[in-house]
Amino acid sequence: MDNHIIFVRTANQNDAHYAEEIIQETAQSALARGSGIAKRTVESVISKMAAGKAVIALTDTGEWVGFSYLETWENERFVSNSGLIVAPKFRNSGVARSIKNKIFRMSRRLYPNAKIFSITSGPAIMRMNTKLGFLPVSFAEITHDGHFWEGCKSCVNYDILERKKKCNCLCTAMLFDPAYFIDAQPIVYQQTEIYQEVAHS
Repeated sequence: MDNHIIFVRTANQNDAHYAEEIIQETAQSALARGSGIAKRTVESVISKMAAGKAVIALTDTGEWVGFSYLETWENERFVSNSGLIVAPKFRNSGVARSIKNKIFRMSRRLYPNAKIFSITSGPAIMRMNTKLGFLPVSFAEITHDGHFWEGCKSCVNYDILERKKKCNCLCTAMLFDPAYFIDAQPIVYQQTEIYQEVAHS
């Protein structure tokens, strides 16, 4: 990786020309890992950018580095943090964590009372989620919105999800519940930055 300055910011409609590259790299990455992933369309990525509900990372020369977005479910009771992807040459640089932190904080700012969830089979994402206060939960504790699970139909593991009656799959569900975080987290968390943010939001 060259020594570029990387900017992580809220995406906007002017970033639409990166959507095709984001979709292609997401699909190629899943194929290389042999893991499943819900298929996204170029149009859906562009709509998230235009709505200000996505985070993009770019170099100072305009090269695409990474991306993630959020989605709301059940009348904003739940927010999903999804689609985190980093271009291969920029992996292991810390940019994924920066994107993850920013999409999480965006979710907290826009929907402070919502439960934020993520489903993933990637250990790195699980570690990032844990540091933000997410806990592993059963699928029963995240959204029951049928449109969310429709997105899993393009995943190579969808047959497993169906056989398990959407109770579990190869992915792990993780949940950040603002109420739980304040009321039940161990005292060791109470001096952390995120605890203070939630407590005073």
